[in-house]
Amino acid sequence: MEDSKLPSAIRHNLLELFGQIEREFENLYIENVELRREIDTLNERLAAEGQTVDGGDLSRGPLKAKDHTAMLWSIETGKCLLKYVGHAGSASGDQTAHIWRFMVQLPAPQPTADTSQVSVDDEIDFSDKDEADCDGDGSSECPTIRVPSTTLKSHQGVVIAADWLVGGKQVVTASWDRAANLYDVETSELVHSLTGHDQELTHCCTHPTQRLVVTSSRDTTFRLWDFRDPSIHSVNVFQGHTDTVTSAVFTVGDNVVSGSDDRTVKVWDLKNMRSPIATIRTDSAVNRISVSVSQRIIALPHDNRQVRLFDMAGVRLARLPRSNRQGHRRMVCCSAWSEDNPICNLFTCGFDRQAIGWNINIPALLQDK
Repeated sequence: MEDSKLPSAIRHNLLELFGQIEREFENLYIENVELRREIDTLNERLAAEGQTVDGGDLSRGPLKAKDHTAMLWSIETGKCLLKYVGHAGSASGDQTAHIWRFMVQLPAPQPTADTSQVSVDDEIDFSDKDEADCDGDGSSECPTIRVPSTTLKSHQGVVIAADWLVGGKQVVTASWDRAANLYDVETSELVHSLTGHDQELTHCCTHPTQRLVVTSSRDTTFRLWDFRDPSIHSVNVFQGHTDTVTSAVFTVGDNVVSGSDDRTVKVWDLKNMRSPIATIRTDSAVNRISVSVSQRIIALPHDNRQVRLFDMAGVRLARLPRSNRQGHRRMVCCSAWSEDNPICNLFTCGFDRQAIGWNINIPALLQDK
């Protein structure tokens, strides 16, 4: 082989870079093989329980706790405050939605450490609440609830999401049976069955101040349901994506934000939904997004383990870190803002069985935009 004509320093840097790329792809391959093995095992278990979905690929569905539990955690201590074990299937795989009540003893506020906050620079070493704080050992001593106060039935498939309608008297649920159900909480009665989607639902969300519901589906659409007129409810279908719509959420204003497996996130104006007012194009499928209430920053969790932050105009503000010490090691499936907490104002969950709390310096993000 002929000697390279590149200077030795440049050649050395290139070889080192290619070596790092090769190691990263090798790690991704190993993780994908392990994840596929876990998914196949889970699918076999669901099939044995009779929880298959006609025409559905369970490996593409966002699955929650395989141990059939829901947990309530303290942000301040990272410890489990309450464990609910009332479901018979993985994350409402028993085709029901449960409402449960319990008086939680909140821990005393702890002094906050002087930690740096997430900045706008993509290349720096970002700071977050260390994942070691949430090692999972704290769940063994927390109180356990085994019986719900209310059980909502009527679905014929896995219940994948639920949300409270404004006022707290009604709940909407989304299911793999291609329908969303609206229930009266006090009586547990089914008020409306929202049908029309051609494939399994992936998410549902309610407007914070109005009687509006948005449902998303694997049929590449999301639907807006209007219950503001008690005598009749209307529905509008939106076809702005080319693959599964993984979630669609309302903002405090008059906007809807939708994310999809087609690697895009789109911002819509409720007053004119004919076309999006902003489109965010990414390099990976987008999972359950969330929008901060005060500053309306969109948190995008990705299949490729990244979490990115954008404003409503589609401008990228930051990328959260992903390294051996920080960030998720597998697909990030959802995000949630908690802006009123001084310790962690953004949470993300992943297929690595971790929920990570981040301290996002929002004023710095907006100032450096």
